[in-house]
Amino acid sequence: MSLDRPSTALADNVDQADDSTVAARALERRTRAHARTHAVRASGLVAALAVLAACAVVSIAVGAKAIPLSTVWGALWGPDGSYEHSVIYELRLPRTVLGVFVGAALGLAGALMQALTRNPLAEPGILGVNQGAAAAVVIAVSVFGFTAPDQYVWFAFAGAGATALLVYALGSRGRSGATPVRLALAGTAVAALLQGLIYSVVVLDSFTFDRIRFWQVGALAGRDLDAFLAIWPFMAIGLATALLLGPALNAVALGDDLASALGARIGVTRAVTALGVVLLCGAATATAGPIWFVGLIVPHVARAAVGPDQRWVLPYSAVFAAILLTCADILGRVVLPSGELEVGIVTAFIGAPVFIALVRARKMAQV
Repeated sequence: MSLDRPSTALADNVDQADDSTVAARALERRTRAHARTHAVRASGLVAALAVLAACAVVSIAVGAKAIPLSTVWGALWGPDGSYEHSVIYELRLPRTVLGVFVGAALGLAGALMQALTRNPLAEPGILGVNQGAAAAVVIAVSVFGFTAPDQYVWFAFAGAGATALLVYALGSRGRSGATPVRLALAGTAVAALLQGLIYSVVVLDSFTFDRIRFWQVGALAGRDLDAFLAIWPFMAIGLATALLLGPALNAVALGDDLASALGARIGVTRAVTALGVVLLCGAATATAGPIWFVGLIVPHVARAAVGPDQRWVLPYSAVFAAILLTCADILGRVVLPSGELEVGIVTAFIGAPVFIALVRARKMAQV
């Protein structure tokens, strides 16, 4: 017996050493796998940014009037006041900048709303938030005579916030609570009501009609850089806030009880996310009018590319949405033999079939 005890202890030590070695190797493999995954996602994001840069170049170069690339390049580096340089510098460059930033804002707003409500149908347009901002802007133009974005942007924020609260209150009534379809139906009903209000105002008020007839269908054309300069601080705060919310929204995805047990501040996360949505939707709508479906489509594409991790879904949604809106604007310029389609109409043609497919899907994408 006395001779067996050292042998047994030695065997136990050897087994423990083997277990530690196996665990260390497994941990090393997982660490390497995580590093490879992050490297692939980072490379994909860089590639998406390169595609966005290419789309921006095409947006500046392509339009109803054919202009040689050498002239486009010269206009960017030193406009000489000629007609071609004026078209590039005063028309195409501003709408390209607006397309990138408005698209990023709408994509991020959609991703935030889907993550916060865990609703795959959440989107600023479908939930009526953009329409609320638009109705407030129309009232600002009709009642107060405001015609510049820096004048009515606060109305857009107020309209977006009030509509979000109203839709959530309506969609969460009843025992089943705020289900995805109930929220979508409540948002659609509120958006239809607000659209009726907008139509009533513009029909009765020719002054308002003349100033918002293109804006109300979602348009990037006819805006100069002053429009962007008026709203960029709000949009920058909204973009930065949204991109920093990734870890907190990952905790929200675990459910309120588990997230609270892990130390997450659920109430603060929801309040900051709602503030980010209002800033992004209000600034985007004040600049380009109500644009539908961008915030619905893009987060689904981003999750298909990088999975449910919000730290990656949010930046991917911003870049993908900017690409989508820029490409939609380019398509709207060239699809007709004469004239243009507003970008809001093009995104509606693209997004409506996707929305129907999502509603009819037996199993919606997990958020």
